[in-house]
Amino acid sequence: MTIELKDDRSEKVHYDSLNYPIYIRRAMLSQCLNYTAPSHWHDDIELIYIISGFMDYNVNGNIIRLHEREGIFVNSRQVHYGFSNEQKDCDYICILFHPLLLCTTLAYEQEFVSPLINNDALPYVKLNKHTDWQSEILKQIVAIYENRHKNASPLYCQAAFSAIWFYLCDNLPVETVLKKQSGNLTIIRNMVGYIQKNYAETITLKEIAAAGSVGESKCCQLFKKFFTQTPIAYLNQYRLNKSLDYLRDTDFTVSEIALITGFGSASYYAETFRKYYKQSPSDFRKQQINQTKLNA
Repeated sequence: MTIELKDDRSEKVHYDSLNYPIYIRRAMLSQCLNYTAPSHWHDDIELIYIISGFMDYNVNGNIIRLHEREGIFVNSRQVHYGFSNEQKDCDYICILFHPLLLCTTLAYEQEFVSPLINNDALPYVKLNKHTDWQSEILKQIVAIYENRHKNASPLYCQAAFSAIWFYLCDNLPVETVLKKQSGNLTIIRNMVGYIQKNYAETITLKEIAAAGSVGESKCCQLFKKFFTQTPIAYLNQYRLNKSLDYLRDTDFTVSEIALITGFGSASYYAETFRKYYKQSPSDFRKQQINQTKLNA
């Protein structure tokens, strides 16, 4: 899985329809290499429901384990991704919708939508099947997926999103809206954005830190908190992730791909690739070619 970035380096979501900002998918975690989705953020609200298995979900450095028939609400513009260090598979539903769908009038936006999506103290809500109102949200997620192909599906989704929003607004403590989060999330977005924009060039730790207007020590602390890895490890992993597209979709040599993605040399690229994916870039390419032939 790879992500496409907008100018502000947030994810460009490819909605199911050009007319409605809604994305509905059922997926397996094993579809992500190393059972880890790319870290990302977007303006959209994200809803996850676990059909079977389990996975961990990292939201701004907080790791939440999601089991079968549980889920999570991820607020707008939070850094997040799902993963399994145990490399156990997970069957899940992922739904994205833009908050504008709920802004039918200015009053709705000002009173119910903006206070929640701009609440820095509410990056996510784990949804538990044993809590009545959270269970209702989980049912709505499943219903959205099951009704996604109906002729009036966008209308059904809009009603379901409104119901989900009602349960959130009606049950979350009012005082959380008044809390303030530090600027660490903005700093990490700026540093990650710098890496994603300049990964093909030579990047130093000093330059990554400067993108967030912090020192190198603070930079390392934040990457450890948000991604449980160093800035350079994140950079290499991002480069590897971009290189997969070239291995799958082009005839570029391994040496050419190494240079295009910022590794500098084929040997360093191959060494790093093998460390993360337990195989060489050439073996990965052969595997993809064979898989394509099987699916033809």
